[in-house]
Amino acid sequence: MFETNPDIRVIDVASDGEMAVSLVKKLRPDVVTLDIKMPVMDGLAALARIMKECPTPVVMLSSLTEKGGENTLKALELGAVDFIDKTSTGGPMDLSGLVRELTTKILIAARVDMLKLQHEAVASPANAMPQKCATEKGTELVLLGTSTGGPPALQAVLSKIPAGFPCPILVVQHMPPGFTASLAERLNRLCAIPVKEAEDGEEVEASHVYLAPAGWHMKLKRCGSKLRILLDTLPAEALHRPSVDTLFESAADLGSNCLAVVLTGMGKDGSEGAKAIKRSGGRVIVEAEETSIVFGMPKAVMESVSVDGEVPLYDVAETILKML
Repeated sequence: MFETNPDIRVIDVASDGEMAVSLVKKLRPDVVTLDIKMPVMDGLAALARIMKECPTPVVMLSSLTEKGGENTLKALELGAVDFIDKTSTGGPMDLSGLVRELTTKILIAARVDMLKLQHEAVASPANAMPQKCATEKGTELVLLGTSTGGPPALQAVLSKIPAGFPCPILVVQHMPPGFTASLAERLNRLCAIPVKEAEDGEEVEASHVYLAPAGWHMKLKRCGSKLRILLDTLPAEALHRPSVDTLFESAADLGSNCLAVVLTGMGKDGSEGAKAIKRSGGRVIVEAEETSIVFGMPKAVMESVSVDGEVPLYDVAETILKML
């Protein structure tokens, strides 16, 4: 797969995790691809050692099983930049999509500043969760959009949201189908408010987080005094499904009652939706470049609208609470 791209050169291959750690320290590659199942030392153990002894951008090769999804999220928490689902192809001839995804993510990972990953761990104290939340009128809904680097960023933000949070929170995270269920379950264990995968037609409730299932756009629909979630595949031409733009645009008619947040991610998803939010009187904040693993999405939003805040990841939750 790598031989098809002139910008990528394989400088060595490791047959097990221990050899991988040794080669990374010796050769100092720009990027490492790492499987989880390996002899001698598994991928998670190898990743932990690489991040400690010779921090290097790592893209994990993952398989979608119950344990595989959990291991993938653990790898992202340990410092992996991204992952691909190596079981996503329909057969040996159906490799073109996997090749594009793998080579694209390798090139993105090569540009990641590893100091940001380390800074995030240092700058976000474990005891930073607010102890109470003052309920005020004005904000009816909080929206979060993210992509590359998103799972640990979402954990950093949502784990600081206290019980009794007065609004529902709707989240779009770009992920392959199936992995969002594992992400929702993991976040639910770590957060003070319930986190679940969104279901079509369900009513949104305050103090709950709804994660868009991969492969579906998540939209909001007002039914009288209630807000309900609509899952569908339109617009079909959207680059991502779920799309941050699609969620934001569907919520724009809430006007000043809507607060949209764009975190780390590659590309421009969220920039058009941010325009719709701002036109309706809503507010938009973005993660600052200093902590964004990939500053593409926040930067695109800042170039499209006048944002109401640019804050480092470790201050996003507190900023949301202040802006209620």
